[in-house]
Amino acid sequence: MCKLTPGNLLIILGIGMNFRRFLSIYSVVFAVLFVSCGENKNISSIERENLFTLNYGNFEDEINVYSLLESGSVNTEIFMQDGFFYILNGESKKIMEMNSYGNLITLLYNDEENIRPSFAGNDENVSATRQAVVYPFNELTSISVDSRKFLYVADRLPRDRYVYDSESGMALTQVVLRFDENKKFIDYIGQKGPGGEPFPLINKIYTNENNELVVFCSTMSSYEIYWYSVSGFLIHKVEIERNKIPNPYSREMKDSYASLGNVVCDYEQKKLYLKVDYYDSKIDESSRVKSGVRYVSTLIYPLNVENQTFDHPISIPPYTEHHSDGLSNETIDIPYDFLGVTDDQWFYFIVSTDDGFSIQMVQSNGQRILKRRIPLNRADVLYYTFNLSREGIISALLVQKENASITWWRIDSLIQSILKS
Repeated sequence: MCKLTPGNLLIILGIGMNFRRFLSIYSVVFAVLFVSCGENKNISSIERENLFTLNYGNFEDEINVYSLLESGSVNTEIFMQDGFFYILNGESKKIMEMNSYGNLITLLYNDEENIRPSFAGNDENVSATRQAVVYPFNELTSISVDSRKFLYVADRLPRDRYVYDSESGMALTQVVLRFDENKKFIDYIGQKGPGGEPFPLINKIYTNENNELVVFCSTMSSYEIYWYSVSGFLIHKVEIERNKIPNPYSREMKDSYASLGNVVCDYEQKKLYLKVDYYDSKIDESSRVKSGVRYVSTLIYPLNVENQTFDHPISIPPYTEHHSDGLSNETIDIPYDFLGVTDDQWFYFIVSTDDGFSIQMVQSNGQRILKRRIPLNRADVLYYTFNLSREGIISALLVQKENASITWWRIDSLIQSILKS
């Protein structure tokens, strides 16, 4: 999940200045409060643990976020696995692998866009503790790392290698690059496997415990999910037409429509989870005419990839905001964003609030629901991107005034404490 927040973006003009790195460690405070499926009496907060900071600039251990001053999306992401952080900095066309203390281990970079790292040898190979790898990245958008530490990254091809698809009327422009555990380039994955034709727009890429790659794409008329073997060959393809997303409200509410929010893959099973939000027309009570749209509900649909059938959907409670003007009280239901699913089958959801974020965790069988607050001063954060690990740790890269901070919330420990109690 990535977000650019409002604020005075001109402060990013300080890019290139050297700020002193600091490391501040906060204890993680967990209030062991169980919130049952129908009882959300009190929501405790989770304090974050700040791990390390990154300065702004073009050196090997800095990030560049200059495009915050420009229109368009921000292509900076974070991925955490086994305590190692992989920071995809699309604006600098580079990827940094760092440990939890902020020490740079590997830098993969476009040498036309970046300063040569101080530790790179003449052959751009390994130094005593750090490694520099040159690759002509173009436009990085998504990243994943498997259990072997193979790195997968979605990148856009040069314009002269675009492929026009007459059936969809779209240009196919993206591929998934593969690097081995030593970050040596292997090949690229296209629609049908190694060296295949490019993908349409890639929304997200995933890897599972079998080191299989899953690529979630979208076109004008459908969503496409490609599932690859550990060798990179296509074993399953799922196509979901936009106008055929499951809608249990279509009969009782003629104006209802379904919106696919996200598709997440399971780590252990060949399953996909579709998060679908439902809306219908909002009717003005005085005039009895349509005055907008009204959120109805959210369902998670488990999809068995091998036989492409849906299991029974799981209902996901919304986030409820309370508003009062002194004379009347109003409640507004807002759908959560779907962060992902953990090894032990907890679905994680997140939504932005006035004082930070609200986290909701739902067991896959729907029996237990936990809710917690993540306090965050929104005025101090210009951009943020989250990552959920398979163990249930939420990590974030927070772009702030003077630097960017890498932080996490050990929600995995919270869940374990609650289940034991």
